Amino acid sequence: MEKSPDAFRTISEVADELDLPQHVLRFWETRFSQIKPMKRGGGRRYYRPNDVDMLRGIKHLLYEEGYTIKGVQKLLRENGVQFAVAIGTGDMSAFEEMSRKNAEAAKAVQDEQSGREAAQRAEEADGNVLVGEAKVKGKKIFGFSKSGPEDAAEAGGDTQLSRENRALLQEALFDLLECKRLLDQAR
Repeated sequence: MEKSPDAFRTISEVADELDLPQHVLRFWETRFSQIKPMKRGGGRRYYRPNDVDMLRGIKHLLYEEGYTIKGVQKLLRENGVQFAVAIGTGDMSAFEEMSRKNAEAAKAVQDEQSGREAAQRAEEADGNVLVGEAKVKGKKIFGFSKSGPEDAAEAGGDTQLSRENRALLQEALFDLLECKRLLDQAR
C-alpha cells in the first residue's frame, strides 16, 4: 500500500527513498541542526515531507555539487532551510540564483582586490619618481667628478660642497628616510 505524499516517513523509508544508509541520516542530524525529525516513544524517527525534501537537497549539495559538510552548513545558515528544500524538490533556480550571487560577490571582491593592487602599483610608481630635477648637470656631480672626491682633489678641484649641492643632498636624504619609514610601515 502506497503512502500519501503528505504522510510521515520512517528513517528506513527515507533511507530507501534517498538511497542512503540510515546511519548517514542519523549522522546528518548531528551535523545539521535544521534536520529535526519527530521522535516517538522508543526514539523512533518520523520525517515530514519537508524534512525529506531538505535531506534530498543536502544530499544533492554534498554528493553532486561537491560541497563539504561545513560548506552546506554555511549555505543553510546564509540561505535558510527553504533553500535546501527548494533544491530537494528539484527547483534548481534557487541554487542557480545562489551561484549567480556568489559569482557576483567573487567578482566584486576580485575587482576590489585588483583596484587595490592597481592603487598600490601606482603608489609604488609614484615613489620611484624622483622629486624635483637635479640642478647640477655635466660631468661634475655635487662638486665631484664622476670618479669620486679623491680624483677631484688630485685634479686640483674643490672637495667642498656648494650650498646648493648640500641642499640637494639633504633633500635626497629626507626622501630616502621617508621611503624607509614607508617600508617599515608596510612590514
